[in-house]
Amino acid sequence: MESSAGKRVVVIGAGIVGASVAYHLAGKGANVILVEAEGIASGVTGSSFAWINTSHSGPDPIAELRSAAIQEYRRLQTELPGLKVRWTGSLSYSASLDSALQASGNPPSAILVSRPQILGLEPNLKNPPQHALYEAEEGALDAVEATHALIAGARNHGAKVLTHTKVLGFSTQNAKVMGVETVTGIIDADIVVLAAGTGITKLTEKLKISLPIEASAAILIRYKTQPNLVNTIISSPQMEVRQSTDGTLLAAEDYLGDSLENQPVEIALRTARAIQNELYGITSIDPELACVGLRPIPVDGIPIIGYLPDIGGVYVCAMHPGVTLAAIVGRLASEEIVDNKASSALDSCRPDRFFQT
Repeated sequence: MESSAGKRVVVIGAGIVGASVAYHLAGKGANVILVEAEGIASGVTGSSFAWINTSHSGPDPIAELRSAAIQEYRRLQTELPGLKVRWTGSLSYSASLDSALQASGNPPSAILVSRPQILGLEPNLKNPPQHALYEAEEGALDAVEATHALIAGARNHGAKVLTHTKVLGFSTQNAKVMGVETVTGIIDADIVVLAAGTGITKLTEKLKISLPIEASAAILIRYKTQPNLVNTIISSPQMEVRQSTDGTLLAAEDYLGDSLENQPVEIALRTARAIQNELYGITSIDPELACVGLRPIPVDGIPIIGYLPDIGGVYVCAMHPGVTLAAIVGRLASEEIVDNKASSALDSCRPDRFFQT
């Protein structure tokens, strides 16, 4: 198909998804301006556990996207030296083997490991299960660092980045968006990409369009503790933890409400006790950060990726898990926008499904 390199594209949202879209667009020769209301990675990206998790339970409409995620991140690592992924593998288990298999979706690359094998992977576990699922190919990254690496790459390809620039509205003509109205003026655009996470709903409301995206809260906790406690990513009923190269221990927890006993700091203290009960070698574990992130989850659980119907020039990228899918969605979206090359892998993600009568 005919390429549209040089197309003026405004990407709204400088989280990891918007950064990946901007990087891939700029690499294809698009004239890219990335607009962010606050700072880079200031939204949910900054509070993400950042597990590149390709497992899923039950039927999966985006199985093709998940299966391509790891390969795409490995490609990005060769292109962007500042983008570092720790391919540690993940270890998942629950009360019974059956529930562990159900939780993982039993991906083809996952293997069932026994207790001795589990202890070989994680020797500090106090209560290792009889069996667990080990996904050797999975890993995690520092989502903020990765976002900065993608934006640096986009800039190297000529993209402009405007932070602390709030979008006020859109200029339209004949049912097509022609530009983005910001606090500093209007930016002309051939295409506008909405990659602002939970902020997408307010942006589409300015276009008199409603997209059913829910803000799902989760808690990220960072602890200062001893190094070399955790080798993989551990997901169990007692804890979901991983450890970074600098020794920081990261944990993910469900948001349980805004009561005093469920404030992030209180959850961080309870989680610390649970981790101490599960791991040998902890002499101290001090919470450094406990924050709530709002994940953008479409009401049917399937990402919303593609052009909005009824109004021209607006492409949406709303999804969970954003970190897992950022690399593959960035590439495919850029191919659709610049090369006019529709991707069958995104067929189930189209916004049109919410506007059918």
